Amino acid sequence: MSDIHSFRQAVETFIATRGWTPTRFGRTIAGDPLFVFDLREGREPRSETRARILKAMQDFADAGAEAPLRIGVAGLGNVGATLVRIIQKDGAELTRKLGRRIAVTAICARSRSRDRGIDASDVEWFDDPVALAKWDGIDLFVELIGGEDGPALAAVKAALEIGRPVVTANKALLARHGVELAKLAEETGAQLGFEAAVAGGIPVIKTLREGLGTAKIERVYGIMNGTCNYILTRMGNEGIGFAECLADAQRLGYAEADPTFDVGGFDTAHKLAILASLCFGCEIAPDEIFVEGITTISQADIKVAGDLGYKIKLLGIAQRSADGIDQRVHPTLVPKSSSIAGVDGVLNAVTLVTDHVSELLLAGPGAGGPPTASSVLSDILDIARGTRVPPLGVPSAELTPYVQAPMRAHEGGYYIRLNAKDVPGAFAAIASRMGAAGISLESVIQRPDLRVDDPAADGTATRTVVLLTHSTMEQAVRDALAKIASDGFIAGTPQMIRIEQL
Repeated sequence: MSDIHSFRQAVETFIATRGWTPTRFGRTIAGDPLFVFDLREGREPRSETRARILKAMQDFADAGAEAPLRIGVAGLGNVGATLVRIIQKDGAELTRKLGRRIAVTAICARSRSRDRGIDASDVEWFDDPVALAKWDGIDLFVELIGGEDGPALAAVKAALEIGRPVVTANKALLARHGVELAKLAEETGAQLGFEAAVAGGIPVIKTLREGLGTAKIERVYGIMNGTCNYILTRMGNEGIGFAECLADAQRLGYAEADPTFDVGGFDTAHKLAILASLCFGCEIAPDEIFVEGITTISQADIKVAGDLGYKIKLLGIAQRSADGIDQRVHPTLVPKSSSIAGVDGVLNAVTLVTDHVSELLLAGPGAGGPPTASSVLSDILDIARGTRVPPLGVPSAELTPYVQAPMRAHEGGYYIRLNAKDVPGAFAAIASRMGAAGISLESVIQRPDLRVDDPAADGTATRTVVLLTHSTMEQAVRDALAKIASDGFIAGTPQMIRIEQL
């Protein structure tokens, strides 16, 4: 390679690495605004000029060089190992974007012998995450252990107490201790990033903390658990039952061996509690959320919903009203024409309803190594750039106490499936109880193909019946169903699903 070719390449690399314009390089380094343009057109500067410019480039780089950002990662599961691989593989590109090198200098994991596909030859190993969080050899601590208490909480607090910035993907930790950790971070001047804690690779936390200006959020809802969305999607597309879909989800790694946290709705509830705090400026209240999972959803429910123009999705919904905040997680019938109905498989989606931008839908992969690690890395880059925002959007002292709003009338009504005993007067008694509660029925559906086996304890034959109500109070529906059950005209537990007109 000739000297002039090497020189041209060095100039172009310098410009690209810093994102400069040719004119800026000419003025700052060469002393001639047109220098790069002339060079690109074939001009060959004299060797003395090239030497002077090369030295100026080196002097500039030396003067502006910063020490690398040293990162300690606790937890080398799928997300942690992927994060380390990305930083090691894309180091040059990260340096170009940041103007500073990022280096993983310490890690903490249960096993040192497991092959995770990372180069740990020059990395300090720790067995204790708290010791790693306090170690002077790191500038930023990344917690990917999981769990709302124990080592994860102890390590995050240890880092924040000494003013060390923390990035975590731990929604359970934040749902339970988020206000306490935010206050600690503010007291010590540490940054706390948790983009990956809600909806994986979707930048919903950054949008809420930085991207909406003065927009007032009235409602937030979405699909926040990929396991449940995968199961419901397959049930709808392939006509197979919940148990078979769950087994496949476990085999593919979408569901844990014990899937209760996901299919029971609790994972979504933790994420919703964090979002509600950011949306409404209130304290995090994970124990104030009404939670229903998807374990009772049958093929009959999926089929009727589809015939009526709906899909069933597990939604987390939080809404502000004059009486407080309503937070709930439950299966929901959503119109097939709605944007969120098209979010299938393991994807997640969050919709923000605001006064300035109406409805904003953020959708994408909600779990998995690369998407979640990308969100962790996004927080790392923000901290490295010096971005500072209160962890929960407003200073923790300004968070309002959480006030739970009463359950109100629900636009769109309810879907109710029950097994009525095949005896005289059963339907009349059911209709009477609904009417006495002020519940207007839009339709009653009974078809042989909607049979759900739930035999009566006394051996009486039953018929599966689906009721659709007009808008009404939820408590009225629950009271009516309780009285219908006490009358002895149904078998098993009725299925009730809200219908959302999104």
